Amino acid sequence: MQPGAWQQHRARNWQSDHRNWGQRGGYQGYRIPDNYFHSYYGPRHRFRIFSLPFMVFGGYPRFQYGGYWFTCLDPWPEYWAPNWYETDDVYVEYYGDGYYLYNPRYPGIAIAISISF
Repeated sequence: MQPGAWQQHRARNWQSDHRNWGQRGGYQGYRIPDNYFHSYYGPRHRFRIFSLPFMVFGGYPRFQYGGYWFTCLDPWPEYWAPNWYETDDVYVEYYGDGYYLYNPRYPGIAIAISISF
């Protein structure tokens, strides 16, 4: 299920297909308390998506990590490896206006994510 779901959410052109939270009208999802967030998330807390509970929700890929569900609202860049979700470590960060998923293998790219229980 995961490979097909991720392949459907690959960008054709990252520059035009993604939007940050400011462009989306602001982040409206759940906010993880700061003390918990810094203990389990951020660049020092990397993980691989493939081994986690996964589903498609509202047409978007969603995975569970650290007690929360993360929904990827942006497509992933077309130049990332086709199986990045299986082979690459990623991390979640709150930056400026909302939560984003980062892949250290591809610096500077932030995929907008929404958080829920």
